[in-house]
Amino acid sequence: MALNMIKLSVGAESLDDLAQWQAERAADRRRLGQDPRPRHTTRMWPKRAEEILDGGSLYWVIRGAVLARQRIEDLQEVIREDGIRRCDLVLSPEIIQVEARAKRPFQGWRYLTVEDAPPDVRAGRAGDMTLPPALAIALDTLGVVAR
Repeated sequence: MALNMIKLSVGAESLDDLAQWQAERAADRRRLGQDPRPRHTTRMWPKRAEEILDGGSLYWVIRGAVLARQRIEDLQEVIREDGIRRCDLVLSPEIIQVEARAKRPFQGWRYLTVEDAPPDVRAGRAGDMTLPPALAIALDTLGVVAR
């Protein structure tokens, strides 16, 4: 059964920021003849890698809300100049918008079960979300879901 991960997107103010940052990195990698898929490097290797690679996604927390996910396509070992082993989460380029859910800050990444993950925004509605994330979070906190 698939297992997801959740991570703060430090520095991103919106989904557009995340997409732009990833597009710039992809262009850099393409110029160098490298795999252009988005990556997130983490120091800790997931102990539950098989479950993650069985259809798991990385859920992004932006400005206090879970707003999107990207399918995790691969885990690759990276050793940088400092000699420390790290893990590259190789992601699908597609950023899938999910229903906004409040999430308090935390360090690193966490596992996120399928049952606890917010659902994707329904097809045809992804670009149609007019609620600012802060309002969506407030409604989520109150138990009111704007669909």
